[in-house]
Amino acid sequence: MDRIAGRFTRVEPRRRIRRLVLGLLSDLPRKNCWTIAEWAGEASPDGMQHLLNRAKWDADAVRNDVRDYVAERLHDDHAVLVVDETGDVKKGTRTVGVQRQYTGTAGRIENSQVAVYLVYAGQRGHAAVDRELYVPRSWTDHPDRCQAAGLAPGTAFATKPELAARMIARFLDAGHHASWVAGDEVYGGNPKLLVALEERGTGYVLAVACSHEVTTRAGRFRADALAKRFPKRAWQKLSAGVGAKGHRFYDWAVIELPDPRPGHRHLLIRRNRTTGELAYYRCYSPQPVPLTTMVKVAGSRWRVEETFQAGKGLAGLDEHQVRRYASWSRWVTLAMLAHAFLAVVRADEHARQPAPDDLIPLTCNEIARLFITLIIERVHDTAHRLRWSHWRRRHQARSQASHYRRQAAAPA
Repeated sequence: MDRIAGRFTRVEPRRRIRRLVLGLLSDLPRKNCWTIAEWAGEASPDGMQHLLNRAKWDADAVRNDVRDYVAERLHDDHAVLVVDETGDVKKGTRTVGVQRQYTGTAGRIENSQVAVYLVYAGQRGHAAVDRELYVPRSWTDHPDRCQAAGLAPGTAFATKPELAARMIARFLDAGHHASWVAGDEVYGGNPKLLVALEERGTGYVLAVACSHEVTTRAGRFRADALAKRFPKRAWQKLSAGVGAKGHRFYDWAVIELPDPRPGHRHLLIRRNRTTGELAYYRCYSPQPVPLTTMVKVAGSRWRVEETFQAGKGLAGLDEHQVRRYASWSRWVTLAMLAHAFLAVVRADEHARQPAPDDLIPLTCNEIARLFITLIIERVHDTAHRLRWSHWRRRHQARSQASHYRRQAAAPA
């Protein structure tokens, strides 16, 4: 909290921002302005809502602080930047960026809000360092709608790969280093993103569709057609990294793609050893690298799923109940900060006090439990609980009366 204190000119928002972040780290079953304000001992949620919506502070500056904190404390010379999006299912049409669209959170098309995140993944740990809200054309084509949601005037439509390129550029322009970028087919299938990374000399291992075409010395082929031409001896059993159930072993094959431009380009193919299912990756590196390195980078992509799971489960990343862009950006930035704290503590504990053989190393979940129990657990008296009960009922009564008045005024 000391790192971001300078972003707030007055002491009141500094104190409240601390209570809000501690609330995000608490074990509340649901985290929003109401529940966190009650947990923090405030008389109403007005202060928390003001902090997210109208108070003067720069969420992007705090985001930069989080990025610098993660890159400094989880530093790895061979770090991978992983890009991916996640969606939050929402009701209604007023929440910024919401529309019916596919979200992996639900596994289907839902009324949802989608954001693209950049995750720093290194040997010591992983955490989100940047975020961009995906604003569909159904919003950018209607400036009045954007203005009502607090988006900047002239907000233009940007694809998810364009948002990813924007975040990667911010990270590298800030003076931080990452050897590789990883991502799924949404990003691997975008030529502009590949060119942008190659121009910066940043390696990548990005998934592509089976229909993706590549040019080899024997001609141009679809990725799936090329895989059928590989002899048995071309496949190698390698681990893509350690998961919850041990090493993730797959069969891997790689073919070099000739290109007159500087650098080295490959098509990497992964085969499931049980089902035979294939996955394909477009790869680039400024210098020659072994197959094991490309496999390791490909396996790093799973870190983003772990980051989303921890950010949502431990820091309330997806529990914001806000409609305007400023409130969204502030909430997710503070949730990123809360999760980054847990990731850094975990990394420091692993380095300082390795676990004995009969214990697994400390996890972010266990650190959160200990932090809640030993540091931030709060106990409020009965009067405080009753005041909040009355506040909720009074607010709900006003909302109910307002709804009835609108219903009565509606034409028959």
